[in-house]
Parts: sequence; structure tokens; C-alpha cells
Amino acid sequence: MDLILNVCDQYFLTPYVYPSDWAEDWIIRQAISLYFITTIGGGLLYYITATLNYLTVFNHDLEKHPHFLKDQVRLEIRASLEAIPIMSFLTVIAFLFEVRGYSKLYDDINLYGGVGFALFSMVSFLFFTDMGIYWIHRFLHTRYVYKYIHKPHHKWKIASPFASHAFHPIDGFMQSLPYHIYPFVFPLHKLTYLGLFVFVNIWTVSIHDGHCRVPHLLRSVVNGSAHHTDHHVYFDYNYGQFFTLWDKIGKSYRHPSLFEGKAPVDEVKRLLNKKDTKSE
Repeated sequence: MDLILNVCDQYFLTPYVYPSDWAEDWIIRQAISLYFITTIGGGLLYYITATLNYLTVFNHDLEKHPHFLKDQVRLEIRASLEAIPIMSFLTVIAFLFEVRGYSKLYDDINLYGGVGFALFSMVSFLFFTDMGIYWIHRFLHTRYVYKYIHKPHHKWKIASPFASHAFHPIDGFMQSLPYHIYPFVFPLHKLTYLGLFVFVNIWTVSIHDGHCRVPHLLRSVVNGSAHHTDHHVYFDYNYGQFFTLWDKIGKSYRHPSLFEGKAPVDEVKRLLNKKDTKSE
């Protein structure tokens, strides 16, 4: 995150925003800057990605499903935009430690073995965070925690891409913890980290669109939208974020109903066909 902070300082914050006696490395200034960068940047990334997905990928027939709420898209956007500033406040703590040099993020691509290690770290990041999110997600489904923290996200039983960030702020932050823990435990190139940050947000949007794009050979391995759709519908299955490994280990894996012609989109098709038959 220091790469973005440095650019913002150089071209905008130092010349136009802060008093001249506020040093760029002053922790209070860094915290304020990181908060607004995270809130505005995260909000824009969410809204742009979700909007593009909603316009180009999302099957709008799902909006005709009986469990798709009235004005749901507006409610999802509102819930997300209310949660993001609070999640950012919590996230800034991790970013502040990173910026001040306490993590294992590094600049020199050759420091840990070049591009090869950077590619390996991308894969290990996904497996590590998938494991962490699986167990955090299962914890969020325990009776009392679910009721007060995770239930707001399951309000969207038939989700749209805009539901991706429509969390209780503590829920969203807890599920993001593995992303912040990783660079304090394992070396990770800074550009790789930024790329993964963008990817994670895009992926989170994509698994809420109800449209399966995972190649057939990988459908039992990759936890895509088909799997996550069933999580919203049936609640106690498919807790993983990227892979199905931990769901299979934890015996919470459910073969997606989309692959059996029993997904919400199939229910809508049957309902529409019945209406057409009656009208004839």
C-alpha cells in the first residue's frame, strides 16, 4: 500500500492537501491518508466492478426469483457503501503496519528468487487465505455469531454482484484478515500484493453473480459462483473462497445445484415457462 500512498503524496496530498509542516512519514498523516485511499479506492473498485458485472454477466432473470427482494440492488449498494468506510477504518491498522515496514513486503523482485518466487507467492497467497477464510466463515455461521454479525449478508438469498460487499463491517473485516496476515508471515512483492488486492475484490464480486465460468475440469476444485450461490441458498455448505479443498476436508462441500439444473436461475426458468404455458 505504500506504493499508492507515495504516489498520492507526491502528486496530490503533499502539494494540495496537507500543511507543509505535516511530514509524509508522520504516523497520523499516514493513517488519515490510508483511510481515505482505502475508503475511496475500495468503494470505487467495488462499485465499478459490480456495475460492469451486473450489466454484462449477471442473469437478470434472477431478479424475478421469489426470494429476490424488492429494490434489492439498491439495498445491496446502500449496505455496501455504509460498510466500506467502517471496514476501511479497521483495515487501516494493518496497512499502517505495512507502510511503516513491519511486514515482509519487498520492492526488489530479485530479493527472493525473481519472478518465479513472485508467481509461487501468488499461489501460496490464494491457498493460505482460502484456508483462513474457510475457518473464519464457518465460525461466522455459529449460532450466536451468525445472528449478530453474518446474518446481514445472508439477507441476500438470491444475490446480485452488488451483494459482494454488503456485509456487517466486522464480518467483512474478519473475512479479510487472512489477506492482511499473509504479508506479515510470508515474503510478498509489493506489486504482487496490489494485484492480488484487486483480484480478490473482483473475485468476490464474481462469486455473487450466479454465472459459472469455471472450466468443467476445474469445477470440483475451484469454488466459483455456482458453489457460492448454493452457500447463500442452503447456508451450511461451500464456505471456501477460492477452492473446494477445505469444504471437502471439513465435510461442508455441496455439489452445486447449477450443475444439476436445480439452481435459482433454473427455478426462474421453470416459473416463467409455467406463466407462458398458462397464457397460451
